[in-house]
Amino acid sequence: MPYDPPANLPRRGVVDLGSNSVRLVVYEGNSRNPVPIFNEKAVLRLGRGLQATGRLNDEGIAPALMVMQRYYLVGKAMGASPFEVLATAAVRDATNGSEFVANLQAHMPDVPIRILSGPEEAEYSADGVLCGIPDADGILADIGGGSLEVVRLTGGTRGASQTLRLGVIRLSDRSAGDLNAAREIVEADMATVPWLGQGADRDLYLVGGAWRALARIHMARTNYALQMVHHYMIDAASARDLTNAIAGASRRTLERMPGAPKRRLDDLPYAAIALRRLLRATNAKRVVFSASGLREGWFMRHMTDEIRSQDPLLAACQEMAQRLGRDPALPDALFDWTGPLFFGETAQERRLRLAACWVSDIGSHDHPEFRAEQAFLRVLRQPGVGLDHQTRAFLGLAVALRYEAYSDAPFLRTARTLLDLASVSRAEVLGTALRLAYTLSAGTPDLLSGTRLRIQGTRLILGLQENRGVFAGESVMRRLERLAEAAGLDAGTEAALARAAE
Repeated sequence: MPYDPPANLPRRGVVDLGSNSVRLVVYEGNSRNPVPIFNEKAVLRLGRGLQATGRLNDEGIAPALMVMQRYYLVGKAMGASPFEVLATAAVRDATNGSEFVANLQAHMPDVPIRILSGPEEAEYSADGVLCGIPDADGILADIGGGSLEVVRLTGGTRGASQTLRLGVIRLSDRSAGDLNAAREIVEADMATVPWLGQGADRDLYLVGGAWRALARIHMARTNYALQMVHHYMIDAASARDLTNAIAGASRRTLERMPGAPKRRLDDLPYAAIALRRLLRATNAKRVVFSASGLREGWFMRHMTDEIRSQDPLLAACQEMAQRLGRDPALPDALFDWTGPLFFGETAQERRLRLAACWVSDIGSHDHPEFRAEQAFLRVLRQPGVGLDHQTRAFLGLAVALRYEAYSDAPFLRTARTLLDLASVSRAEVLGTALRLAYTLSAGTPDLLSGTRLRIQGTRLILGLQENRGVFAGESVMRRLERLAEAAGLDAGTEAALARAAE
């Protein structure tokens, strides 16, 4: 019997029917951060040979119908509604694309099947990138098997777009497997998009499986601390070096290259050539890889304006707190309580501090001996699309120290590797302050309201109100001293001042 999801956790399913692969994703809940609970891909290469024949790959049609029948049944069994199919370049360009869709529709008569135009595909991809990077500014490039969509992004706003016949399968076919010819084709096609030059000294946002494969290779080559493609960033010079290494490598070399996915080996040289020409055309200063694209753009179109307007970082942290914390009123109280320690902070620093307050109690139900590490890993690896790698590291370090992790604990190396010294220092002060706050308050805003911190000159003063259930016991004094030391305050006077009631 099909699953009937609760009203507060609706499920939505989308099939991305592309030139290279077909993928089903089922999302759960109404959220600013799409939460996939099922994700399955089949590589069918429907677009192979399209350039020469004008038709979908005959060898891929029967398997595609079989896979789509499975996805249809999976979606029904999981209770996904709506359940839709989005077909992209291969289907829209093939002379037998409409025939294939009609055959597909006969097998799933109640499922909407949309053949996206090039501009529509670009819009969905841009909405997906903006889902995770709301202030994206630069050029978006979404590469598939049949096409490359480029979109101009200005301060989080979608602008002009164009579809180019430069998907990795299409480019291989157009160049007849000749990489030199492929370079000339890419250069000529990109020359038809004059506004690519407006990406100078801005970011280049990359979406698509072939780009993600390049990111994984770079991570492996550099022994990067966090093996997560979403929000992975490299400077333009590093990206050019990577494309040179891949585009000029033999297949045997690619096979031995750490991080190179076996199913993508044929595509890698063409992805590298396209990226190298994009870097030249845009003169971008940095490359940002995004795991959010067309499917997440589709999901966000099903959210309300209120949800779409939320800050994805704070929304993700609030959702974690609601699932795993004990008192939803505490984070705002913690934010106010820790404020005196961070005079003069920037808007972004305030945002991170608020996010840390929201996730500061997510280990409350874990085994006490593993709370610090479990909370750290939960924050570091959470699926929230709005968290870049430095944000994950900052929040993870602060939360681990809130649970009194040893500052040199091996599991914290990832965070310390990703952060600069100033960010590490802020995380240490914040985490230590949160530890003191929880010691005083037992995780309740009522007890916390009987205390306050203030800085007077070089002295840290903890104020404690009488008859409010708080006092300067040994554990409080020890944690206050640690906080003063982390904040660089006068350790010689902090013990005496800490006992002063206000």
